[in-house]
This record gives sequence, C-alpha cells and structure tokens, in this order.
Amino acid sequence: MDLAYHYELWRSMMSSGDLDWWQVFFVRFYQAFLENGRWQQYLRGVGTTLYVTAMALCLGVVLGVLVAVIRTAHDQQRPGRRNFLLGLADLVCRVYVTIIRGTPMMVQILIMGMVIFSSSRNFTMVGALTLGINSGAYVAEIIRGGLMSLDPGQMEAGRSLGLNYIQTMRFIVIPQAFKAILPSLGNEFIVLLKDTSMISVIGGQELIKAARDVINRTYDAMFPLIGSAVIYLILVLIFTWLQGRLERRLRQSDRR
Repeated sequence: MDLAYHYELWRSMMSSGDLDWWQVFFVRFYQAFLENGRWQQYLRGVGTTLYVTAMALCLGVVLGVLVAVIRTAHDQQRPGRRNFLLGLADLVCRVYVTIIRGTPMMVQILIMGMVIFSSSRNFTMVGALTLGINSGAYVAEIIRGGLMSLDPGQMEAGRSLGLNYIQTMRFIVIPQAFKAILPSLGNEFIVLLKDTSMISVIGGQELIKAARDVINRTYDAMFPLIGSAVIYLILVLIFTWLQGRLERRLRQSDRR
C-alpha cells in the first residue's frame, strides 16, 4: 500500500466530507509527521533539546556546587571568627539565588535573549546559558540543604584527620550528601528538560520550535503539539527510570 498515494487521494477528498474519521486521522498524521520528511525536524529538535539540557545541567551543577559550598562555609563559621571575603561572597550568592528564584523563567529568557544578548544570533546557546544560570540557583539550595543536614561531626572528623576544608568536603561530606539529594537533583533535571521548551520564544531551535514550524506549514496545531508532548513524556519516563536504577544501586552499595 502506497501511503503517499492514499494521503494525496484522501486529502483531496477532505473538503467534501466523504472520509471516515480514521482516514481524516491518517491525513492529518501524515501531514504532521511524514510529508516532506517532517519527522526529521522533530528528531533534530529532540537532539537540540537534549544538548541544551546537558549544557544547562553542567552549568547549573557547577554554579550550584560553588554557591552551596560558599554559603555552607559561611554558615558554619565559628562565632567570632568571621571572614570578610567569605561574607561578601555569601552576600553575592544570596542575591543571585533570590533574584533567580524570585523571577519567572520566561522573563529571564526574554531578558537574556532580547536585552543582554540582543546582538547574538545563536539563540539556542543563549537559551542554554539562561537555563543553566536558572538551574544553578535551585541546585545550590538543594545541595546546601543536603550539606547542612549532615552531622557537623563529619566535618570535624575530617579536619581531625589532617584534611583541609575543601578536602573534607570533597572526600567525606559531599559523597554522603549526594545520596540524600539525588532524588531532588533528578527532579530538577526533569524540570530542566521540560523548561527547554521556553527557549523557542527567542528563536531557540528545539522540539517546540520544530512543532511550530510544522504548524506554520500545515495550519494544524493538534498533531504537532500532541506529538511533542508525547516525545517529552517518553524522555521524562526514560530519565525517571535511569534515576530509579541509580538510586537502587546506591542503596545496594550502602548495604554492602
């Protein structure tokens, strides 16, 4: 059966209303995904979405760890032994977290794309940068909560062994905190994956932008948007499954 032949035949008959519902469904599906190889647009959009997510995640984790360590070190200073530079860095981190968490993601993307980087044409990378900066604020609070939840004796034990603050955090505190904050970090990653859809407002070439391009050609929004939603759902289910497997492995390593 030639799908293209039936598509052209049934499309020409749609205006007369002589088609069954499944024939109309086929025509609209073919038009949204198969005509002129449009499925490749969605595939490229998925690739860009995953690339932007990975870039933003790396930036967010780096910023989050840095901010969390600075704020935790400031809060754990001994009374009467305050470091001025650490206090100044803590103030900068607090302002950063407050601004990012207190303003909508959409506004941040528009400011970055239309004000700060208005002369740039690489809207996808501008979007990835914005998502990374936004994610860093949330990751910082997740990590800081995990670090502050540990027994202070862990830090004292590391210092008594001759380790400095950075070494104690790296080899003793952070590995223990990571297991506690993994579910929250996994949720933040999933939110970040879905938030990539917002960069299409400044011209980022991700999955929703591909769907909008198809809509502009077919004048039918239903199948491109539902198809995009299904793709996002599949990606989220895959990453949720991977997160669950990682959590189970960490629990098994604790029992050993």
